[in-house]
Amino acid sequence: MADRGASELSLPENWPAATPDPFLLLNRMGCFVWDLDTGLMHMDAAAYEIFDVLPEEYDNHPETLTGRIPRAESLHLDGVISQAMKKGRSHYGTYFRVRLRNGSLRWTHSTGFIKRDAAGRPRSIHGIVRDATEELSDSTALEERERQHASRRWQTGIVQSTTAALSHARTVQDILDVLKQKHGLGHLGAAHLVMGLVENGRIRVISEGPVDPFERHTLILRFDEPYPMPEVIRTLSPRFVETPQEYADSYPQLWPDVRRVGVTSGAYLPLIAQGRPIGALGLLYCGRTGFDEADRSLLVALGSSIAQNLQRAMFYEQEKDLAEGLQHAMLPRSIPGVPGADIAVRYRSAAVGRDVGGDWYDVVALPGGRVGVVIGDVQGHDTHAAAVMGQLRIVLRAYAAEGHNPAAVMARASVFLHELDTDRFATCLYAEVDLMTGVVQVVRAGHLDPLIRLVDGSCHRVPVDGGLPIGLSAEFGALEYPVRTLSLEQGQMLVLCTDGLVEHPGSDFDDGMHALAEAVAKGPRDVEALADLLCGSADERGGEDDVALLLLNRRGLGAAQSGGRFRQHVAPGDPESLAEARRMIRTAVRAWGAGADAGEIELVTDELITNALIHTDGSAVVTLRVLTGAQRRLRVEVEDTSSALPRRRDATRSEQSGRGLLLVDVLCDVWGVEARGTGKCVWCEFVVRG
Repeated sequence: MADRGASELSLPENWPAATPDPFLLLNRMGCFVWDLDTGLMHMDAAAYEIFDVLPEEYDNHPETLTGRIPRAESLHLDGVISQAMKKGRSHYGTYFRVRLRNGSLRWTHSTGFIKRDAAGRPRSIHGIVRDATEELSDSTALEERERQHASRRWQTGIVQSTTAALSHARTVQDILDVLKQKHGLGHLGAAHLVMGLVENGRIRVISEGPVDPFERHTLILRFDEPYPMPEVIRTLSPRFVETPQEYADSYPQLWPDVRRVGVTSGAYLPLIAQGRPIGALGLLYCGRTGFDEADRSLLVALGSSIAQNLQRAMFYEQEKDLAEGLQHAMLPRSIPGVPGADIAVRYRSAAVGRDVGGDWYDVVALPGGRVGVVIGDVQGHDTHAAAVMGQLRIVLRAYAAEGHNPAAVMARASVFLHELDTDRFATCLYAEVDLMTGVVQVVRAGHLDPLIRLVDGSCHRVPVDGGLPIGLSAEFGALEYPVRTLSLEQGQMLVLCTDGLVEHPGSDFDDGMHALAEAVAKGPRDVEALADLLCGSADERGGEDDVALLLLNRRGLGAAQSGGRFRQHVAPGDPESLAEARRMIRTAVRAWGAGADAGEIELVTDELITNALIHTDGSAVVTLRVLTGAQRRLRVEVEDTSSALPRRRDATRSEQSGRGLLLVDVLCDVWGVEARGTGKCVWCEFVVRG
């Protein structure tokens, strides 16, 4: 390319001549030819003199002359030449100063002719440069020209910085904040900023400034009203009102307000995006009249930039409103009142980004003074994630209300999501809280561990062995979810949340959990106030993820209630689950007022569970419930998947088994066996005498 360009550039023979052209010399003019392909610029002797350089100091590269021209004026000269080439012009001309060897500055003027090829691409510039000292010798004219140059550079800098700031604005209010900030349009001399947005066939006008020029902060205008904004939106052309008299003559209805705040001129710009008006911008000036051509071009160009960013912000707000509306529609409209507990829930959409998330919470009232609480997060940030979340929330609620134990609820939900036509998975934590006993059964599917705040105000994270996220556990055949049994005393609080409350850019996950525990410990005891505090901190920090939060403070139910029930899944070959079942039995029996018989009840229940695990191939499900009637009784049920009924036998002294049912028969008041569709249930009852 460079070689071809060099060969096409035709210079006069023996150019530059040893003796300059007398006409050019008399007018203190020099010539140059700039090859745009090679980047080389050839100058004659007069040009050397004007730039005050020696031939041996110049290597035909224009960059060598950069040091001779003040930086600001060098940028201005480059801008003039670039604009002429981009807009297809054939000529350009501009003034600039050259720094001489003695340090003084000389005014010069350059005019160039841009030669283009057949395709219209600029290939070279032929021009002259001349000494303009005499024509600018008058000090007043020189100062005025310097002032104009400085003003243009200053205004250009304001426009560039404003345009850069607008690129980061996400909402309409963000754009207004950028335009009225210290380095925004206010420093172009405008005392007031007025923006009109086209909405539903009307113009909603918002005013910003030290004084409201309309006495009301917001106005609604029709397109046919006699005001500047409707006019520029109708005509798609800017309107410059240059004097107070023009305001009074053209817009008599607006003139009283304008005169009241001292406005003397105004520039109204249509904001056009994709060929249609989306609004208008008004800049009102106090103490200034008239707009020259440069002012008008500058403001019109800026209006175009504002329009593009404004449209992006309007799309952002529309999509965000739609996303948040969909998200909130998928969440429970209200949570049920649960006797014995104070519960607070919160959802906050991401501060950054406009996509909807899949975070959710739920509260399910269960029989017998129990409540199920759920916190979860579907993979992704889009409407599909929200749709999956809505379906999954309903399914989890249905399985919990049907009476399934927490492990079964999570496993069934995983199968449902796996069979759903989606590639999404979800993390989830489900806790079933018996508010009468304080026993909490927790199942975790790839989600964050819960936190518990104690009565003394301290707060700690509770590690819970978890399974795979919902959907993935069904895909990989890992549906056995371990159950962790906790004890929640009266006055203690259970804290469940999604990772948006813990994780943020540049932070470690463990540090985030520690910070959350500290915030809960230092926060108020009231669940509503604490929820507001935690979500307020998340709002201030910002982030790219949604936040869901659920707080449950146990107040207790006082006396034992009829219908109290507790269930625990015990897996074969899992001593930890058997130990959890024993702890659950011990805690429930004490809470139900049967502490005097706690040892016997625990022994009998342990025997029934052990028999189920030893004599069947599957797991066991143990259920404790309180029955009321003529006598208050505690019923223990152990279910397994075998249809073979247990039988009593007399064990010899040397045998190590065979005495279990005899022990059951002696210690409990009554026992029996019920056939179930998938196996059997061995049950026993104890009369509560305490």
